[in-house]
Amino acid sequence: MNEYAQIPMKRVGPLRISGATVQGEYAVPLATYESPLWPSVARGARVSMQCEGGISCTLVSERMTRSVLFEAPSAAAAVEVVSRLTSQRKHFEALVERTSRFAKLIDVHTEIAAHLLFVRFEFSTGDAAGHNMCTQAAEVLMNDLLEAFPCLKYGSLSGNYCSDKKATAVNGILGRGKHVIAELLVPRKICRRYLKTTPEELVQLNFQKNWVGTTLAGGLRSANAHFANMLLAFYLATGQDAANIVEGSQGTTIAEVRNGDLYFCVTLPHLIVGTVGNGKELGFVQENMQLLDLVVDRDVGENARRLACFCAAAVLCGELSLLAALTNPGELMQAHQRLERKKKI
Repeated sequence: MNEYAQIPMKRVGPLRISGATVQGEYAVPLATYESPLWPSVARGARVSMQCEGGISCTLVSERMTRSVLFEAPSAAAAVEVVSRLTSQRKHFEALVERTSRFAKLIDVHTEIAAHLLFVRFEFSTGDAAGHNMCTQAAEVLMNDLLEAFPCLKYGSLSGNYCSDKKATAVNGILGRGKHVIAELLVPRKICRRYLKTTPEELVQLNFQKNWVGTTLAGGLRSANAHFANMLLAFYLATGQDAANIVEGSQGTTIAEVRNGDLYFCVTLPHLIVGTVGNGKELGFVQENMQLLDLVVDRDVGENARRLACFCAAAVLCGELSLLAALTNPGELMQAHQRLERKKKI
């Protein structure tokens, strides 16, 4: 008998979203134990409703990866394998397409360290996040190379150059998941009315906290206040593999003053989300997918792209609201005390 952990969930919004992938006004589902997150994201959503066009979301690229590890007898032998990978690309693409209706090989990257060969395969995976799809395809490719090069030895089906659920630089540089950018132009009067701050104050705090503070802390390809909060809540509400927030939360926040108004942007280079696969069969997940209009037939991959844009928009709303709160001494702690302090019995 299966048991389920219950996590409080609310649908927050509506928020206004635009762009080539998705347009309209939607409430986003968020599951979390951190109750102040709902009103914080809701404030960002209210701001988006007051701004022309709302939150503009742009999908830059998408791919899922799996890296395999071989032991070669020498570095020279490893180079020979890389040469075959390059010259016989069509062969490997055909092998991948036999493993799934949706998996397609889109790129290959390699690293050689001494006699060790790491091969990072990149795939498109339709509407699935694609962990299993990529692993299955990578295993077929690995076995083909082992057969073609008897001198090679199996190292591991996962060599950590993927890089799966770890904070690394490679995902930001080469891409893993969906690279999404969400932007919002907030008029000065809206900034003052709803966020209780000015564009100048928020820009300064973003630079000092997110960029200087993170640099001093040794952050890795990351400059944000709390992407992980919104990501976890959104992932849990939509049936995603929540451990992917490790790399998903590596992103940046940009804030600028433009003609007296606030330009605010979040960049998420590796959102790993899908609308099919494990977790999506649960009743509450299906309801949330329906709420976001993701249960209708579209071109392959389109529902997952839309989901990634909703996720990025929710991240922007929460990030904007928190930074605004932090420009006002006492606001953050007062909100947490009001919403989370338990009554004495």
